[in-house]
Amino acid sequence: MATRYPPEFRRRAVELARLRERPIAHIAEELGISDATLHNWLKQADIDEDVRDGLTNEERTELVRLRRANRTLAMENEILKRAAAYFAREHLPN
Repeated sequence: MATRYPPEFRRRAVELARLRERPIAHIAEELGISDATLHNWLKQADIDEDVRDGLTNEERTELVRLRRANRTLAMENEILKRAAAYFAREHLPN
């Protein structure tokens, strides 16, 4: 999943927001992002730091990888079933 903002930019934005020196909406505006985006980054940072429940970025990445692998295996399994059925029909007496 491609991201529009580099991780270092996200980390710095979260750090600025956590300082609470200015409102989040003001910080987001200065950074050129929406306040909803900054709120989401704060929420994800809390999850990654085990402050709140949810899937960490690593867990989310692993889940995506496993789902792709599962789809591939299911497709390969279906192909093998069809091939086995095809070859079984060839060996049936007429």
